[in-house]
Amino acid sequence: MVTSFRCSIFSLLVLACSGISLAQIDRITGKTFATRSEVLARHGMICTSVPAATQVGLDILKRGGSAVDAAIAANATLGLMEPVSNGIGGDLFAIVYSAKENKLYGLNGSGRSPLGLSYEQMKVELEKLHRSTIPPRGMLPISVPGAVDAWSEMHQKFGKLKFSDDLAPAVKYAEEGFPVTELIAYYWHFAPDAYKELPGAF
Repeated sequence: MVTSFRCSIFSLLVLACSGISLAQIDRITGKTFATRSEVLARHGMICTSVPAATQVGLDILKRGGSAVDAAIAANATLGLMEPVSNGIGGDLFAIVYSAKENKLYGLNGSGRSPLGLSYEQMKVELEKLHRSTIPPRGMLPISVPGAVDAWSEMHQKFGKLKFSDDLAPAVKYAEEGFPVTELIAYYWHFAPDAYKELPGAF
């Protein structure tokens, strides 16, 4: 009986440890936690990497905004709170389903290479860096931003609220401040060392 009880305890410990090993790593610092439960909603849903931006999107939906209004508001807020991943100087890709038309719309809001930078000039700049490929950081990989123009295009077709209403939450956070997340604090901490040797850094 004692042996059986000990075996049961051991089995439970093995299962518990197995669960820990399978836990997802959700933070850049490597902290783990149990997997998240699923989220269900009947009237709308917003998902972003920053809770405050998610709340902004939900608030827009509650005010009668469309899914596109909510997406623009959340994206603008992310551009402020998580600029290393979602800045207004980046690209935007969207697929929008119109239930009224039973139709999908796609938008490529990616930027192009600068008009003033030719292929030959690019090769010269790469030679200065002793590279044959475009580097992951610095001025050379930057394209013409397409996100803000894409917001405008999407809003014209699918927006219900004023464009200024969509941007108002991000403006408010920019003026009044916002909590910096663990992820952004990490990137801001390591960025100076990663960029200091690049041309034009100061």
